[in-house]
This record gives sequence, C-alpha cells and structure tokens, in this order.
Amino acid sequence: MKKIVIADHHPVIRKGISCMLKKATDYDIVGKANNGDELFKHLENNQPDILIMEIDMPQLSGINVLRTIKTDYPDTRVMIFSTHPEEIYALRSIKSGAAAYVPKTASNKVFLKALKKVAKGGIFLNEELTTTFTSRNVGESSALSRYKKLSSREIEVLNLLSSGKRNKDIANALNINEKTVSTYKTRLLKKLKVDNLADLIHQSRMFQFG
Repeated sequence: MKKIVIADHHPVIRKGISCMLKKATDYDIVGKANNGDELFKHLENNQPDILIMEIDMPQLSGINVLRTIKTDYPDTRVMIFSTHPEEIYALRSIKSGAAAYVPKTASNKVFLKALKKVAKGGIFLNEELTTTFTSRNVGESSALSRYKKLSSREIEVLNLLSSGKRNKDIANALNINEKTVSTYKTRLLKKLKVDNLADLIHQSRMFQFG
C-alpha cells in the first residue's frame, strides 16, 4: 500500500481526493497539508511514497519547491494537481522532478490513471504533451524549445502576466522590485520571439507547439 500526502490550500480539493481514494485498497492517505510548513512536516514525519500537491500554495515558492523536495525526499514521488495552465507548467514540472502533472480540469478517470502510473514508478503527461515532448520533429525554433529554456522565475512572471497582473502586482507577489519585473518581461519577449506584451500573453495562453 502506497502512503500518500495531499497538499492543497483548498479544503474541497483535499476532501475530493480523499473521497476518490476512499475505496482504493492500494493507497493510504497519511497526511493533508494546507500550506508549505504543514507539507514539510508531513514529509518529515510520514515519509510518503506519493505527494499529491498544488504548486501554488501559501509558504511555497512555486515550482522551485519541487527541487527541494526531490533533494530532501528522493523516495517520494510527486504528482502535481494544479490550476495552472498545463501547457506552461507541465513540462517544467517534469524537468524539475515531478512524476506527473494533472490539471484540475481533468476527469476522475485521468486523475486515477495518473496516480496509478506514478505508483508504479512511471511518468504521466497527457497524450498531446507526451507526443510533443518526445517528437523528433520539434526543432530548436519551436515554441516548445523556447518554453523549455525559460527559468522557473520567468515561468512565474509569465503566468502572472497571462493572468492580467500589473508590474506592481507581480513585484509584490514575487517579492522583487518593479524594475526587475520589467527586465523579466524584456527577456520573455526575446526568448519567446514576440514583439509586444499582447502577443506574449496570447502565446502563453494558447501555447501552440511549433
């Protein structure tokens, strides 16, 4: 039986996952976390086999926390279950150590399929992203390649921009100054090969692989 910790700051999500797994004999939920501090206490005390987590939680530094978890708890497999756009975060999450990325728009069937694959030691992405990730036809000029070259912080800035946040809001959210935000925006325009902010936001939302 696989020990599971659920980390999400929405009580309904934690309850929903618990209900889905209630009848499953393969899983044992040993902890639930509402924030980063609670998450790391559960990781230390319970040593779970699988961590199901949202990457945007109080007291967590976004996707960067994956590297810390994989370093400190290498035997814990991480399944991201997130509201963030799959197209932007999925590949970055896998590269950072996650074993699966499942958006909260997914069906129960997809969620359980992903969890089963993680439990067996596999990596789960949806079929379209898997095809894109492994395709030999994806050249260095493609959108996928461009996104893969973004840093974790650039991904965070891009996500906030696509959510309609202003420079000041982004600066406050990431604890940086507005000038630094402007620098990141300039880098994003260059790296993603777009000419203006509107195109940048459009590409981040649509994310069509080249």
